[in-house]
Amino acid sequence: MTRRLLTPAEVRAWRAQNVGPVGFVPTMGFLHEGHLALMRQAKSECGTAVASLFVNPLQFGPDEDFGRYPRALEADLAKLESAGVDAVFTPGVADLYPAGFDTRVEVGAAASPLEGAVRPGHFAGVATVVLKLLNIVQPRRAYFGQKDAQQCVVIRQVVRDLDVPLEVVVAPTVREADGLAMSSRNSYLGPEERTAATVLFRALSAAERTFRGGARDGEGLCRRMAEVLSAEPLARPDYVSVAHPDTLAEISGEAGEGALASLAVRIGSTRLIDNLVLRSG
Repeated sequence: MTRRLLTPAEVRAWRAQNVGPVGFVPTMGFLHEGHLALMRQAKSECGTAVASLFVNPLQFGPDEDFGRYPRALEADLAKLESAGVDAVFTPGVADLYPAGFDTRVEVGAAASPLEGAVRPGHFAGVATVVLKLLNIVQPRRAYFGQKDAQQCVVIRQVVRDLDVPLEVVVAPTVREADGLAMSSRNSYLGPEERTAATVLFRALSAAERTFRGGARDGEGLCRRMAEVLSAEPLARPDYVSVAHPDTLAEISGEAGEGALASLAVRIGSTRLIDNLVLRSG
């Protein structure tokens, strides 16, 4: 049975009685198969799996969707139980950010482009809450999805720079049958918008085919993605990018093996992100 833990003190008490390796999956809830795949991997590789459910206000801007971000606590708890998760941390905002809280974790260059440019302060909020959760749970491994590629780069930077003693594991993006990356925000999409949203994966796939065909110019790959997006009337791109997978520096010349193609697109009022790591075969 999944043990529900409400406060940092409860997590630490539980952790003191569970001294073996722990795999940890931090989430904002409204769980889907992408989350559950991470949890099953954590359980398989570490023996003990812990998840967190916390919609983190620090990573939302003033005009973003914190208030309406989808929440489904009881359904999430049932899914965690079925996935074999041993414990789940479900703090309130005051548990992680008590009165007088006044610290932020600022990450440098990796947090500046792409999502960082469009959403100022977002990655400071992500880095702060993840570091707090890692300190509370003390896992051996922490699991994240490739869909949030820049978040993965930022977290690895934090772990490396601040000497956090754990391994960051990045698992492949889990997709719907038509290629749409699974995301809690997909629930915002109406039927027509849901159909239109497949344009993200189609644009990335076009860049991948172009790359495999031998055309490696970063700007040209971006133009190919933009062409596909422009054919979908409901799609309004925030950015398209081909960047170095470790630094996220934009590639204007030849893109090498493993370059990261990514994009952010608004479908109606819903903002979606996705990416592919470009391989020649």
